[in-house]
Amino acid sequence: MIMTSHSEPRKYRTLFISDVHLGSKAAKTDFLLDFLREHEAEKIVLVGDIVDGWRLKRSWFWPQDCNDVVQKLLRKARKGTHIVYIPGNHDEFLRDFPGTHFGGIEVAERIIHEAADGKKYLVLHGDEFDVVVRNARLLAYLGDWAYDAAISINVVLSAVRRRLGMPYWSFSAWAKQQVKQAVNFIGEFQRVVAEEARRNEVDGVICGHIHHAVMEDIDGIHYINTGDWVESCTAVVEHFDGRFEMISWGHMIAMPKKVKLLAAPAVPVLLPEGAKAEDVQAA
Repeated sequence: MIMTSHSEPRKYRTLFISDVHLGSKAAKTDFLLDFLREHEAEKIVLVGDIVDGWRLKRSWFWPQDCNDVVQKLLRKARKGTHIVYIPGNHDEFLRDFPGTHFGGIEVAERIIHEAADGKKYLVLHGDEFDVVVRNARLLAYLGDWAYDAAISINVVLSAVRRRLGMPYWSFSAWAKQQVKQAVNFIGEFQRVVAEEARRNEVDGVICGHIHHAVMEDIDGIHYINTGDWVESCTAVVEHFDGRFEMISWGHMIAMPKKVKLLAAPAVPVLLPEGAKAEDVQAA
């Protein structure tokens, strides 16, 4: 469903964002800034990999847009938004500071989020259930380099498609869907994370890590993956009645720069329950 834009920011009870990868050239920081201007929430949960420490260690890349995202979040915290930062594997340096507050942003390893309807959700990044990251760090880094290569191809293809007036299409997301091992990994990851939620006796789980935005029921557990701001540009919102919805901001990538400047405020695409962000991208 396509929502028309409003003059005032849309307001939600809770906003969940993950896998921004600030410090990576692939991070869609300009689209995230658009999104943050258009959406307000009483609580924002940053579900890991907001800063990409791995890439920053390899080579420093921190343009003004990265500062702008950080400053935008800090301003929201100063204005009263409760912001929780759950570190992921790429920003694992923050895992040494659980319970610490930075500029009003609280760091936590994981949390239990109680929705407005009383249902409880385990919120965590999810990398602890990725066998490659947990048990074979070198392989994880090699996979990260391969992902960088796929993203570089993505950037070139996106530029060509924009010039031809074609909609945004993610090569990296498509490639993951075509590789049987990747598809099997996504399914197994979702199953294991849902089982962790069941062990914690909650109704659902909200995570990130695998850049695969989806909301679905897995054996009675409401599984939500927030996606990312590298490929799909997706976030999950909780309405004031406890309903969860996924917002895909990725369609903005298809707009030529001149058009985008005239298009503020932007128009999000809300995905129905069970829909995946790549389904919208491929439409």
